[in-house]
Amino acid sequence: MSTVVAQSLHVFGLRSHVANNIFFFDEQIIIFPSGNHCVKYNVDQKWQKFIPGSDKSQGMLALSISPNRRYLAISEIVQEKPVITIYELSSIPCRKRKILNNFDFPVQRFISMAFSPDSKYLLTQTSPPESNLVYWLWEKQKVMAIIRTDSQNNAVYQVSFNPQDNTQVCVTGNGIFKLLRFAEGTLKQTNFQRGEPQNYLAHTWVSEDKIIVGTDTGKLFLFESGDQRWETSIMVKEPTSETGNLEVIRESESLIQFPTISSPVPSYEQVMMASNNSQLAMPQVFAIAAYSKGFACAAGPGRVLLFEKMEEKDIYRESREIRIPTDPQSNERSQSDKQDVLCMCFSPSEETLVVSTSKNQLYSITMSLTEISKGEPAHFEYLMYPLHSAAITGLATCIRKPFIATCSLDRSVRIWNYESNTLELFKEYQEEAYAISLHPSGHFVVVGFADKLRLMNLLIDDIRSFKEYSVRGCRECSFSNGGHLFAAVSGNVIHIFATTSLENISNLKGHTGKVRSVVWNADDSKLISCGTDGAVYEWNLSSGKRETECVLKSCSYNCVTVSPDAKIIFAVGSDQTLKEIADSSILREISAFDVVYTAIVISHSGRMMFVGTSVGTIRAMKYPLPLQKEFNEYQAHAGPITKMLLTFDDQFLLTVAEDGCLFTWKVFDKDGRGIKREREVGFAEEVLITKTDMEEKAQIMLELKTRVEELKMENEYQLRLKDMNYSEKIKELTDKFLQEMESLKTKNQVLKTEKEKQDVFHRERIDDLLDKQSQELQDLECCNNQKLLLEYEKYQELQLKSQRMQEEYEKQLRDNDETKSQALEELTEFYEAKLQEKTTLLEEAQEDVRQQLREFEETKKQIEEDEDREIQDIKTKYEKKLRDEKESNLRLKGETGIMRKKFSSLQKEVEERTNDIESLKREQVKLQGVIKSLEKDILGLKREIQERDETIQDKEKRIYDLKKKNQELEKFKFVLDYKIKELKKQIEPREDEIKVMKEQIQEMEAELERFHKQNTQLELNIMELWQKLRATDQEMHRERQKERDLEALVRRFKTDLHNCVAYIQEPRLLKEKVRALFEKYVQRADMVEIAGLNTDLQQEYARQREHLERNLATLRKKVVKESELRRTDYVRIMQENVSLIKEINELRRELKFTRSQVYDLEAALKLTKKIRPQDVPETVPSEAMPSIAPTMRLNEQQETGRIIEMQRLEIQRLREQIQEQEQVPGFHPLSVVRLPSLLESEVDFEVQTK
Repeated sequence: MSTVVAQSLHVFGLRSHVANNIFFFDEQIIIFPSGNHCVKYNVDQKWQKFIPGSDKSQGMLALSISPNRRYLAISEIVQEKPVITIYELSSIPCRKRKILNNFDFPVQRFISMAFSPDSKYLLTQTSPPESNLVYWLWEKQKVMAIIRTDSQNNAVYQVSFNPQDNTQVCVTGNGIFKLLRFAEGTLKQTNFQRGEPQNYLAHTWVSEDKIIVGTDTGKLFLFESGDQRWETSIMVKEPTSETGNLEVIRESESLIQFPTISSPVPSYEQVMMASNNSQLAMPQVFAIAAYSKGFACAAGPGRVLLFEKMEEKDIYRESREIRIPTDPQSNERSQSDKQDVLCMCFSPSEETLVVSTSKNQLYSITMSLTEISKGEPAHFEYLMYPLHSAAITGLATCIRKPFIATCSLDRSVRIWNYESNTLELFKEYQEEAYAISLHPSGHFVVVGFADKLRLMNLLIDDIRSFKEYSVRGCRECSFSNGGHLFAAVSGNVIHIFATTSLENISNLKGHTGKVRSVVWNADDSKLISCGTDGAVYEWNLSSGKRETECVLKSCSYNCVTVSPDAKIIFAVGSDQTLKEIADSSILREISAFDVVYTAIVISHSGRMMFVGTSVGTIRAMKYPLPLQKEFNEYQAHAGPITKMLLTFDDQFLLTVAEDGCLFTWKVFDKDGRGIKREREVGFAEEVLITKTDMEEKAQIMLELKTRVEELKMENEYQLRLKDMNYSEKIKELTDKFLQEMESLKTKNQVLKTEKEKQDVFHRERIDDLLDKQSQELQDLECCNNQKLLLEYEKYQELQLKSQRMQEEYEKQLRDNDETKSQALEELTEFYEAKLQEKTTLLEEAQEDVRQQLREFEETKKQIEEDEDREIQDIKTKYEKKLRDEKESNLRLKGETGIMRKKFSSLQKEVEERTNDIESLKREQVKLQGVIKSLEKDILGLKREIQERDETIQDKEKRIYDLKKKNQELEKFKFVLDYKIKELKKQIEPREDEIKVMKEQIQEMEAELERFHKQNTQLELNIMELWQKLRATDQEMHRERQKERDLEALVRRFKTDLHNCVAYIQEPRLLKEKVRALFEKYVQRADMVEIAGLNTDLQQEYARQREHLERNLATLRKKVVKESELRRTDYVRIMQENVSLIKEINELRRELKFTRSQVYDLEAALKLTKKIRPQDVPETVPSEAMPSIAPTMRLNEQQETGRIIEMQRLEIQRLREQIQEQEQVPGFHPLSVVRLPSLLESEVDFEVQTK
């Protein structure tokens, strides 16, 4: 193995589409998936620890943590096969406890998992089409039970255990809500679905037998023991205020209160759906989490609702609303909070709620804050910092600062600090960002967007563009090591720009395919590039030409790097090899062992090399490269690695990939071969800030300081006033209380004297009352004795009366008994006669009943005999059938066993065939690529042969035509001589006209110079006026400053005066304070002169101001008049200039025509001189004469066309110059325009004529 080691330090990213992707390990540590790792992140101390995925893993699918927080289950795909790995979190580092990878049932992937309450069992759900629910005893890797949850290929989203019962589980999905119980080795469904099936997205247990379930239509259901007990709907409303556009609009205690679908009375739900369905979208409940007071659920994009249980009823009500806040750095602030909450989790103490969203962001909120914000919705905060939500396409670092720059397809640019592991800057744009590069100083960044290339400043709190280039779709850019140049790639062209002048100094063209990677050598003299065309070029920037090249068309290169001494180039591409290239040739190729290398980087010391693969792993190897398979491979990302970099000191490796994650790695060599580069100077602390921002902040600080001082003074004054008021109130209250106390004392003494008087009076009164009572008692006893004697006599009389009445009543009773006995005898006789009649009737009825019973028993015996015969016949019949069915069943079982064996063998054959087909397809693709490249070469060679044949034929024809022309020109020498003489005569008058025109042009130029002088004089006058205005402005500022000073003096005087007021009741101190005020604020010398000076100064100021305003108004009028005069002169001169240019153009045309004729004649003469020594006949045949005219006419037409084109270009250039000068203020447009001189043309013409 290699001695080069990489250790993962920190990750910036989240994989939000892993099921159950966030949970708490304890109160401070959370676990979430990032890349191909699970990360343990301490929220307080900000450290990270990693749980790496399995070797050759293709990505995580689902996570689950045990209730006792000891075990973590991870579902992965390893080499296209599902694997469940269970880690022990308590050990440091986390170790693998069990690996479940041998399955006796068909499975493609595990999409959801859950641990039992005692952490002994694991529940797993497979994906469609199998959709098996598997109940594991995971310690023994034993399947306890398996059941198919759905047979219609519907999606299953979540499985869970009852938090109090190992044997009860819940499964939810699209149209699936099942409660199952494990008993006797099987899972049996215990509930029955009623009503229309819903798309159940998430669920949670709120008690031992109650489950809350959410749907994709914004509905929440409460199920108790499988029966629906409560329901609520979360509907999207029209936004009536800034805070809310969602409301819970309906609640009901049970389904009994709702009419059925067939009921003629429509339910409230149906009415609301009918009215709102066409306008409003329903929020989807992707996540639900339970806590002690109730539960929290996702309620549409960017929104979480908290529900609390009502005490008196078994229902829940909405208590709080929490929103994801809008991001101020986002380009679309209305869309930044429109992200779905996919997973949520409460801390063990229920103090913190953490959520993950569909845009790979993590948010948190303390639950105590939600209770404080009553009425208005609470807002989440970032748990760490904003993360990338799409594939990262660009990566860069610098020398002077610990910065990492990344850009992504989420249209954002982010600056990270790898020393403090924080996000420094972040900004979103309208276009996708493809490439990024940091200046070595760390102050500038160049970013390639879809529409432009932007050079931007990294300010203290912003990323601000200061130069844009029209380089569309820049997929690669890079600053040089010195920072004075930067390269940007557009398609197959590399543009080189200077950082100081911001100009495009050269364009490197040569690639036929898209350029994928560029790298500078150590001294920035050369640039190495590679592309999809299979070419690796080394460019010399001083000449802009290729120095070395290596082309392999069968390979599409992904990345290139160069050794520190710039002698060897390393390139990786689609052919699964690493190539060492030197002097335009491949030294050697190292195999990648069945993976494609996507990125490569070499250390500045030249001792280490790192490569990134298409499966997201990193390979660390030492340099020089070994021949054998000697490297360390690390699990890193869940997608192809896009970029890799090493920091300048070779301490940290940075990697980014298509999964949107950024990893930082600590690298070191076990041999200790001096890879560490000591920094001479520490990281720079300086930051950029614009002057306007500084001035604004300084102004704000000044305003705040003045405001603070004013508030201090106001507070002091208010405090003094309050002290005074309170002291006065205290005095008043003390006086009042003292008076009240004295009055109460006097009252108390008065009351004491009164009490003593009352005591004496009461004693005398009691004695009198006792005497009276004794006398009254004696009188009452005498009266009562007399009354008793009278009452006794009355009692004896009444007793005699009662004895008489008793004797009378006894006589009446005897009479009544005699009458009663006679009536009884009569009634008994009557009822005995009736009884005899009834007994006779009853005996007759009993005989009838006995007869009917005999008949019934006979019929019953006959029916039983018939039924026994029929039962015996049916029994024999069905026994025969059962025997036949058993025999057929045994036969079919044998056949099914044979068919299963055949099916398994055929399945294996099919897999083998598919593997063979895939390997053949790969070979076919490779061969097709080779065939295409060879066909292209053949076509190119054929085209070259064809072009060369055509050129040979053209040259032969031209030679033949030239020979003919030579013969004709020899014959027409005499004619041409005559024409030359005539043309010379015509040229002389034209020369005179040209001289006259030149004189006119000189006069016009003199006039222009005169106008220029006048303009400069006017400009000087304007400058003087501006200086006067500035002087007046300065005076005005001084006066304002004086006014401010006076206001401050008045303020100080007011405060001192208020201080004096405090001593208003003490005359001596008041006098001293007033004298001190007088000495402080009044100067004796000023007292005399202040009144006179102020009036004189104001008068002088007003007089000078009026004078300057009058001068300014007159000068403005003069400037307006002179500008109108200049405009009329300018128009007149322009018209004259246009007419002269037309005449000059006509003369030039005639001159050029005559010059061409002269040139043709002279050429003809020279040719005849050359041909004359040969034996050529002097006589010209008459047949060849007509051929002169057409050739001459053709040359004239070409020449006139060329002259017209030249004149058009000249006119266009002059118009552009005029427009440019019109736009420049303070300059006359005609001063720049110069008519082209004809001196050179005259000299040439005279030379030719001589």
